[in-house]
Amino acid sequence: MSASAAISVNPTVLQRFNGMEQGQRLRLVMGIVLFVAIAAVGLVMGRQAEWRVLYNNLGDKDGGAVIAQLGTMNIAYKYSDSGGAILVPADRVHDARLKLASMGLPKGAVTGFEMMESNRFGMTQFQERLTFQRGLEGELTRSIQSIGSVANARVHLALPNQNGFFRDQQKPSASVLLSLNPGHVLDKAQLAGIVHLVASSVPEMEPGAVSVLDDTGKLLSKATDASGNSLNVDAEQLQYAQQLEQVYSRRILDILEPLVGAQNVKAQVTAELDFSQTESTTESHKPNLTPENSAVRSQQTVESTNGAGTGAANASGVPGATSNQPPAASSAPINGQPQALTAAGQAGANTSTKKESIINYEVDKTVHVVKGASGVVKRINAAVVINNFNKTDDKGKVTSTPLTDAQIEKMTALVREAVGFNKDRGDSVNLMNAPFAAEKTEVVDVPAWRQPVVVDLAQSLAWPIGTLALAAVVLLGFVKPAMKTLAESRPRVREVQLDAMEAEQPERPQLAAPAHHEPPAISASEVRMEEARQLTRDNPAAVANIVKTWINGEAAA
Repeated sequence: MSASAAISVNPTVLQRFNGMEQGQRLRLVMGIVLFVAIAAVGLVMGRQAEWRVLYNNLGDKDGGAVIAQLGTMNIAYKYSDSGGAILVPADRVHDARLKLASMGLPKGAVTGFEMMESNRFGMTQFQERLTFQRGLEGELTRSIQSIGSVANARVHLALPNQNGFFRDQQKPSASVLLSLNPGHVLDKAQLAGIVHLVASSVPEMEPGAVSVLDDTGKLLSKATDASGNSLNVDAEQLQYAQQLEQVYSRRILDILEPLVGAQNVKAQVTAELDFSQTESTTESHKPNLTPENSAVRSQQTVESTNGAGTGAANASGVPGATSNQPPAASSAPINGQPQALTAAGQAGANTSTKKESIINYEVDKTVHVVKGASGVVKRINAAVVINNFNKTDDKGKVTSTPLTDAQIEKMTALVREAVGFNKDRGDSVNLMNAPFAAEKTEVVDVPAWRQPVVVDLAQSLAWPIGTLALAAVVLLGFVKPAMKTLAESRPRVREVQLDAMEAEQPERPQLAAPAHHEPPAISASEVRMEEARQLTRDNPAAVANIVKTWINGEAAA
């Protein structure tokens, strides 16, 4: 009973919607749908994940296999603007890489000597040698890619076949193609290390046979001839001369800038260098020295004896044990008168002895070999320009004062000492004082809305603010007018309900007005409302039937 009365007094949303015109219904539905769509898009864009690079520079085959596995693992992916990288959400990068690595993807990764493990039965000698060469190239590529400045590398080896003729054998060579990371360069030490790494990994390969190029086709390694000399000597000489001139210029600026200011001195130095190499050999001999102070090179002694002798020299008879006897004992007394000389004694006195000694001493010789240095400074020319002294008074007026002759002479002396001035060499130092031309810097007044910080802030807030603005337009332009129309249709629905109830209600007696005073003047609508309330209180079943008939869209009986 009470529920039916409540439905009659407060119409439902559906009743209000049915009481609206067709255009108003359409605007209301479109407004609600657009508002919900904008809210959903804003929520999705606000919670959009950050994308990171999963793999870069993959081949078509590896890229297709990786994408297929990402779809199987339910991991969202997309391509970069250039199409060279596969992007996944930042929180899934490491997980995806580990899972793909367990599946052996990408297969295009650099492989080394593990290729030798898959040798099949029946491989020819050429196939085995080719597999070994590819494995060696892969190992060298891995080693080179481990350098921080190198992003990618490719190594090509030329390994000629070895034959039995040593003179006809060709030396191996190698070519290395490098792709560096953005903003990175290879210095000479790193480049020499790469060349030495490749040359040391291949037997009989010389460092001069290794060519290193970057991804732009520029030759980074030095070309050498058969003797190992560099072929780009001119470029190295020019670079050395430029470095030396920069050192001299920096010395001049370092000694004069504290005196005149950092922007008030300019210096240029020209160095003439001699890169020719000369070699001289000098051989000198000292006077003969005394035998005691000389070194003996060789010594020969010859001794000979001439004349008749006794003993074995005068032995006669048939050689043998009888004739080869020692001399008899002397019969002369030890103490006594001297005796006359015998024939043997006379023969001994006629004997002569000759002795020769030949000594060769070393000749004192000194050999000097002098090889001239390359890059000797032949002459230095220095040109220095110094600005006038600028002085600003209290009123902000700038006064330019030239240097005095004494100041110029002192600064010239400083410059000469800084560059190592040598008059015999023909060096020259020219120091001049002149006012510098004032540089006019145009200050561009950039509006506040064009400042980089403001532009970045606007770009970051453009999407949220735009979403809210569009939602506000939809809400105020579509939803709010429709809701207002829906609210205004409520009294009209009540009037229709009351008219239907009056058509069904029977004749009933009028209530007598109070006799003691006149009733207040009331409107017709208020009277009808009061009658409807009274009818609801007296006959609720009839009122419920009327409302039911109105909801079903049937005409009142």
